[in-house]
Amino acid sequence: MNNLFTGARCINWSWRIVCWWVIAVHATTFGQTKDTFGVKFVDVARQAGITTKTIYGDEQKNRYLLETTGSGAAFFDYDNDGWLDVFLVNGTRFDGLPQDQTLTNRLYRNNGDGTFTDMTGKAGLTRSGWGQSACVGDFDNDGHSDLFISAYGKNALYRNKGDGTFTEVADKAGVANNRTRWGSGAAFLDYDKDGHLDLFVASYIDFDPKTAPLPETGPCLYKGVMVACGPPGLTGGVNMLYRNNGNGTFTDVSEKSGVTKANGTYGLGVLVADFDNDTWPDIYVANDSSPAALYQNNKNGTFTDIGLEAGAAFSVDGKPQAGMGVSAGDYDRDGWLDIFKTNFSGDTSTLYRNVGKAVFDDMTFPAGIGVNTRWLGWGCGFFDMDNDGWLDVFLVNGHVYPEVARLTTEAGYAQRKVLYRNLRNGRFEDISVSVGGAVMTPSPARGCAFGDFDNDGRIDILINNINALPELLRSESSAGNNWIKIRTVGAKSNRDGIGARIKCVTEDGTQIDEVRSGGSYYSQNDLRIHFGVGKNQKVKTIEIRWPSGQVDTLNDVAVNQLIHVKEGIGILRTMSLKENKK
Repeated sequence: MNNLFTGARCINWSWRIVCWWVIAVHATTFGQTKDTFGVKFVDVARQAGITTKTIYGDEQKNRYLLETTGSGAAFFDYDNDGWLDVFLVNGTRFDGLPQDQTLTNRLYRNNGDGTFTDMTGKAGLTRSGWGQSACVGDFDNDGHSDLFISAYGKNALYRNKGDGTFTEVADKAGVANNRTRWGSGAAFLDYDKDGHLDLFVASYIDFDPKTAPLPETGPCLYKGVMVACGPPGLTGGVNMLYRNNGNGTFTDVSEKSGVTKANGTYGLGVLVADFDNDTWPDIYVANDSSPAALYQNNKNGTFTDIGLEAGAAFSVDGKPQAGMGVSAGDYDRDGWLDIFKTNFSGDTSTLYRNVGKAVFDDMTFPAGIGVNTRWLGWGCGFFDMDNDGWLDVFLVNGHVYPEVARLTTEAGYAQRKVLYRNLRNGRFEDISVSVGGAVMTPSPARGCAFGDFDNDGRIDILINNINALPELLRSESSAGNNWIKIRTVGAKSNRDGIGARIKCVTEDGTQIDEVRSGGSYYSQNDLRIHFGVGKNQKVKTIEIRWPSGQVDTLNDVAVNQLIHVKEGIGILRTMSLKENKK
């Protein structure tokens, strides 16, 4: 088989797909094993005290597209005690359900013993409505991470006061409203590298329930079943870029910066990363039913959408996809950040390999990702599930339409997760069935965040489900590999160090990652950068390239500890596994 397909000339898209499919099957079938490599995830949400159901639209039949998108999740340390807290964005319903506190977003404080306490009201974060995404960043550089929530209607910006409470300042700051009223994916970034975090907010559609089409007026059908209409046929939203003025306010620079000129529309997942290694942050937007957009930073306050020429706008056969969630990571350890994107059912997720300078090859089939087409993907992430130093991939799934429960041709409304193991040769293996447990438990998932909530050096996963209880998947990996975690503290750069590029060098190779706000689907991962380092007993070099241009280098760093590094100074403090007691 190897000789046959080595010599095959896949001269058109159809033959390429056939060839890549066979290669993918070979990679996943012949390399398959029942050994889970010590990987195990357990849903501990209920025992941890995260027990409030997320409400989002009608549970049986949706009239509007707004009821289908769901909401995000965030891991962030709002009280600076060294333990990741949990924030879950909530929604509402059109059916007149009382607007009481049961429909609010939720903040859970990490007690440091595996449990959480609901602090929503005390923290000043009670809010109802059609919440969408959550992202985190210290926009006023006071040492306390702030929280932005996009929404249909009015966005919210919560300034962290540093005493366990927040003040809502979106109107004062100038970021309360999107032009089309439907803010979707969002991320803080310092696009002009002036030391102040700016804000990018994508927009889905220009929606008004008074004029929006109903399922029966189309009629809008999915495989013969009436469902909510859109997004095709509806007016797309307008992406927004807000420049931080350094005084607590922002200026809308969407037109001036060029972000309104993108080819795509119907924006959902937002990802910020330096894809061309020029030290300036670029922006990737997963669009629904449209080409994805890749805003390349021109280093002069403007962006150009290069998604098409970069090879990251379409599927391998040149078609637009229904992009949802998106993640960046250097899965092949070649020094360039790659992209993973989730899509609609009947399609595959997409893996774009960065071959250099923001030029991408679609590796979905040769990498083994093309074996799955049943699932409708949302939140996703590159992460190292067993700390072996190679990035694996996890994604959550769930159908858009609750009406599909009637169809035998679909995988259901609630769907299982997918876990891909990195085989270290450019390919992945779906080990979901082998791992089992919480990975195989179906749920109507949307947002998904990654972080080490119990400080044991293993990455855990937070999932926000639609009209269901959230899930908190605790990693109980027994692989026994080592790790290092870095918390960046900016000085000349923004205080959270968002945009900093970190290089981790051990005896068996080099890894890179960046501190980033937003990502996945509508969600926020831990701002602390985590590297698995396998059996290495020390890290030879940690290099941090800050947005300001400052480069700090640390040598011979002990493993299995969290280090706080301040720009231009070095290690401020450390916390080892043995010290992880609250």
